[in-house]
Amino acid sequence: MPEFTGYRRDDGRIGVRNRVAVLPTSVTASPIAEAIAAEADASVRATPHQMGTSQPERAREQTERTLAGTGRNPNVGAALVVELGTETIDADDVADRIARSGKPVETLSIRAAGGTRAAVDRGAEVAGDLVDEVEAARRETADASELVFAVECGGSDATSGIAANPAVGEACDRLVEDGGTACFSETPEFIGAEHILAERCADDEVRERLLERVDAREDMAALMGVDMRGAQPSPGNQEGGLTTIEEKSLGAISKGGTTPVRGIVDYADDLPVGGGLVLMDTPGYDVESVTGKVAGGAQVVAFTTGRGSTTGNPIAPVIKVTGNPATWDEMASNMDVNAGTVIEGDSLSTVGDRIYDTLLSVADGKRTAAERRRLEEFAINEIQPNELAELRGEAA
Repeated sequence: MPEFTGYRRDDGRIGVRNRVAVLPTSVTASPIAEAIAAEADASVRATPHQMGTSQPERAREQTERTLAGTGRNPNVGAALVVELGTETIDADDVADRIARSGKPVETLSIRAAGGTRAAVDRGAEVAGDLVDEVEAARRETADASELVFAVECGGSDATSGIAANPAVGEACDRLVEDGGTACFSETPEFIGAEHILAERCADDEVRERLLERVDAREDMAALMGVDMRGAQPSPGNQEGGLTTIEEKSLGAISKGGTTPVRGIVDYADDLPVGGGLVLMDTPGYDVESVTGKVAGGAQVVAFTTGRGSTTGNPIAPVIKVTGNPATWDEMASNMDVNAGTVIEGDSLSTVGDRIYDTLLSVADGKRTAAERRRLEEFAINEIQPNELAELRGEAA
């Protein structure tokens, strides 16, 4: 069984990084969280986001779930939740949900601290104390079955579906064979290939839930005046050589490999350890989708791109894979795996082995290109007003 070393947490899960997370409850607290992280130790990471101080109930619940899940991610050893003090999201509630995983959690109110400067000073002090606590953790050996591996694609082109995505899928198959969890998402990108995914579901319940989610995402897009089947592939995808939504979707789902779909979870819901191939219902926006899977517990992410991407994540290392030889040449400093060798004659199996080896080495501590350059994006999926109206049964 392949092994790696990580940080064992009180809830039994194992992290591949030992972060202190600074989690703002709103957009107003986000700059303060960033300032705290900048003044604290290098292991401290902020998760600034765009969500407001007051949100409709369903949107607020999703934001809370995302923040709490991010704090519970096993890559986080301790957390500081920062609020302005006027939000509908209560920092203590988020902290309590994180603390149930057994890790140290503190809260900070910007108003109570005395404003921006005082809050940054106090926050950096608290973060420093949390760093002292997490630094006591030591890496221990774990086997691959404890890994939750999230896969994502963005900036796709004609090489994505024939090289990078199926090669990542080969790595997913190997992880599932070794007892781990692989997760892919972006429900709108199932459209046109949903019948193929449905045939792979482990049971009727998962199958029905999958098809319901695809229909719901398409209906929500229609409420906002978007014809998903007509709007895809995007103009950028078309410039990259993709011609139909079916072509794009077939390529997108190939990054999940070939094993049965064992389950489907909501955005930012917990992903199972040792769960096989599991889907998460997310939007197609790359950063929001990655954030949801990291909030679900993914320790490592693979991001495939044909046209190029620089994205990373503050909590989970992101392995960048391209199947486009030109992109590999032009953006080599942002890439980790060259899957373009498939086009030059390598088998998908050979490149899949290379990606799986990269996954294990990154889990073992090797930094990705995005980590070396501190490229870290975090955005929470916002439930749109028309979606909320539909969820409440108010849509015309």
